[in-house]
Order: sequence, then C-alpha cells, then structure tokens
Amino acid sequence: MTLPLAIGLIAAAAVVGIGLGILFRKMIAEARIGSAETEAKRMLKDAKTDSEKMLADSRERAKKLVEEGEKQAQTYKKEAQIAAKEETLRQRNELEQEMKERRAEVSRAESRLSKKEENLDKKSEQLDRRMEQLEKKLKDNDLVREQIEATLAQQIVKLEEMSGYTSEQAKEELLIRVEAEVKHELAQRMDELEQQYREEADDKARNIMALAIQRCAGDFVAESTISSVALPSEEMKGRIIGREGRNIQKLETLTGVELIIDDTPEVITISGFDPIRREVARIALEKLIADGRIHPTRIEEMVEKAKKDVDAAIKQAGERATFEVNIHGINPDLVRLLGRLRYRTSYGQNVLQHSIEVAILAGIMAEELGVDSTLARRAGLLHDIGKAFPYDVEGSHVQIGVNAAKKYKESKEVVHAIEAHHNDVEPNSIVAVLVQAADAISAARPGARREDMESYIKRLEKLEEIAVGFEGIEKAFAIQAGRELRVMVRPEAVNDDDMKIIARQMAEKIQAEVKYPGQIKINIIRESRATDYAK
Repeated sequence: MTLPLAIGLIAAAAVVGIGLGILFRKMIAEARIGSAETEAKRMLKDAKTDSEKMLADSRERAKKLVEEGEKQAQTYKKEAQIAAKEETLRQRNELEQEMKERRAEVSRAESRLSKKEENLDKKSEQLDRRMEQLEKKLKDNDLVREQIEATLAQQIVKLEEMSGYTSEQAKEELLIRVEAEVKHELAQRMDELEQQYREEADDKARNIMALAIQRCAGDFVAESTISSVALPSEEMKGRIIGREGRNIQKLETLTGVELIIDDTPEVITISGFDPIRREVARIALEKLIADGRIHPTRIEEMVEKAKKDVDAAIKQAGERATFEVNIHGINPDLVRLLGRLRYRTSYGQNVLQHSIEVAILAGIMAEELGVDSTLARRAGLLHDIGKAFPYDVEGSHVQIGVNAAKKYKESKEVVHAIEAHHNDVEPNSIVAVLVQAADAISAARPGARREDMESYIKRLEKLEEIAVGFEGIEKAFAIQAGRELRVMVRPEAVNDDDMKIIARQMAEKIQAEVKYPGQIKINIIRESRATDYAK
C-alpha cells in the first residue's frame, strides 16, 4: 500500500468518526431536551396545583378574618354605646347635684337677706326715735341760745355804757394794739435772724470762695499788642521789604498789621491790636522766611495758608477748653467761637483763659452748695462768648452772647446766666449768681487785668467800626497804635474823587465820636487788578 493511499484512508476514517460522534451527541442532546421539557411540564402542573390550593386557603382565611372583624366591630359598637350611656348618666347626676347645691345656696342667701331686712327695719325705727329726740334737743338749744344772746346783748350794752366804747371801736382798738406789738416783735426777730443769717452767709461765702480760688490758682500772662519774628540774617530784612517796599506793603495790606523793621538785629516786630491778624501775619512771615521765595504772589499764598492754620488753631483751642472744664455737647460753631476767645483780651486778660477759670470757679462753688456743677461750668465757660464776634456785630457782648446761645440751642439757665453776669437783668437762679461771682473773682485777681489796655483796644475797634460804616468800604485796619487808619475801598464802587470826600467825612465822624491823643492819619487805598491766563 502506498503512502498517499494510507493517508487518504486515515483521513476518510477520521471524517467518518467525526460524523458518527456528532450524530451521537445530537441524539443524546435531543433525549436530554425531551426529558427537560417533560420535567418542566410536570413542575408547571405542580405549581399550578399549589397556587390553586394557596388561593383557596387565602380566600378561606380572608373570609374568616372578615367575619371576625365584623364580630369585633359589633362588640366595639356595643361597648361604645354602653360607655356613652354611662357618661350621659354621670353628667346628668353631676348636673342634678350642682342644681341641688345652687338651690341650697340661694335658699341660704334668701334667708340672710330676710334677716338683714329685719335688722334694717329695727335700725330704721331706732333712727326715727333718735331724730325725734334730736329735734327736741335742738329746739331746747335754740331757746337757750336766744336767752344767752339776750343776756349777752344786755351785758354788751352795759359794758359800752361803762367804757364809753362801742363793741366795734373796742375791737378796732384791740386789733391796733395787738398788731403794733406783733409788728414790733416781728421786726426785732427779723433783725436778729437777718443778722444771724448774714453772718453765717458771709462766713460760708468766704469759705466757698477761698476754697474755689485755692483749687483754681492759675497765672495769667499779660497780653501785648506786638509780636516778634526772628530772622536768620540781616539780609532777610531787605528781601522782606522788597523793591520799593512792595513786599512789606503787600503783607501789611493783606493782614492789616504793621511790620516794624528797625535797627534791632535779626528781628522784625509785628504791631497790631487784633491778635488774630498778628498771628496770621506772624505765621505767614515765618513761612515766607522758611520758603525763601518772597514776592507779592507768594505772600498772598502764604497769608491764605496762615489763615487756614489759624482757623485750625482756633478750633483746637475751643475743643481743648471744653475738655479742660469737662463740658460736652456744645455746638461745633459755638466751640469755634470759644477758640476765637484765645485771641481776644479784656483789660489785658486773655478771655479764653478767663472763661475757663470762671467755669472752674463756678463749678467748684456749685459743688459746695449742692447745685448742678455741670450747668454752672457750662454757663461760666460761655458767659463771655459775645466777645468772640467781630466788632461789626451790633450790640454789647452780653446781648450778642445771649443771641448766640439762643441760636445754638443752649438751655434757658445758660442764656439767663450770660444775660445776668453784668447785671443787665436781675439774676433769678443760683447758677447765674455763681457765674457772676466767679467772673468777679477771676477779674479781681491781682494783675489779671489792665484798664488802659481795654480802653486802647476799644478805641481801635471803634475806629475800624466807623470806617467800615461808610458805603463802598471793603476793609479797614487801625495801625500804628491807632495813629493811622488804613482803609481799602472797592474800586467798582468808589472812584478817585469819592475817596477824598469819604476821607473828609470819616475824619469829621472820628473827631465827633472818638477821644484820642494826638492826631489820626486816614489813608484810603483804591486798587484795581486785571488777571488773565496764558493757555
């Protein structure tokens, strides 16, 4: 047998074997499938039979449950009906019991009322008997009174015949004598009490004032009308004067003071009665010296800055004064006015320091007397607030202060204390009297005031007041210790010819209204400016 034939036979045998294997497996698979289907049908039939049995059982149990529920519901219904009947019966019994108690209470009340009526009837009968007895006694008393009055009239007639006086004359005479004796005794007693109280009051007042002065012992530095500015070198004097004096003239015109440049080495003196103007000029001059650039435009800038600095210092001084005397709630505008008092003097005494001292003194005395010390300090601090206003405000500083206090909603007690501190009105409160006393104590301190300084300042203020009273006047400054009045007019309102007429009228009015030594030079200045900008 050849090799290819053997391979072919082997291959054919393999194919036949594979085909027989496949056929055998198919037969086995079909047999298994058939048995599985039979088993499934049997199990399905069994499941159906079981479900039918379970359904029948469920229906039977449900029926039993329904029957049992109906029976239980009937039982609950009967029990509820029985409970309702029992509750109704209980409530009926309670109501009947309550009705019985009410009836018993009503019967007892009726019994008490009947007894009271019987008692009232008895009392009424007794009162009637007593009234009859009283009426009988009144009639007897009337008879007795008539007899007594007749007897008294007879006796009075006999007494009048014996004394020679009628009863009215005797009463009048007796009253006159008693009144005279009482008046004499009362006058003696009043004199004794007045003397005693005056001595006690004087002693008490001395002790209180001494204690207040001791606790408020402060020194006052005398105010002057000049300020000095130190210079770094003598060369600076020439720069301050400027070409043809334009720098110094500009500074004097803007500030309203006089700059005195003399032989005193490295010092310039600023003269002027208004401390605020002097302070503005001093600060502006110090700024110019520190800056080094001194010319009219720069002078204007520095003067404006100095005014702002002084305004800030005024506000700070007012706030410091309120803190020092422990007074709060003052209107900010009123605080600024207080700060202006720092630059105001009265008879050489700084008005702000004087106001602080008056506030402290009034507060101490109020504490000793048991009066509201806060109110006393507030009134003392504000009593001279009218002096903070410029001279162009009409009226005395008392009236101006009263108007300011009313404007800024100060209390009636404070307003009255301001109005009464110079006896413009009669003081009607203890606080007003204390402020008056504290003002006198502060002013009477040795060396605190100088009369001539106050007169001098009033004269300078009067000069400026007269000047600004003319139409067309913009500013007016009294300089050279009152020997010169420098007046700036509005160029659009006053021409050159009008200036001469105004100067003459102003001189005549000053001669008529102001007393002054020597003579006063009136210098009227009219300045026009034209300003433009190159862009």
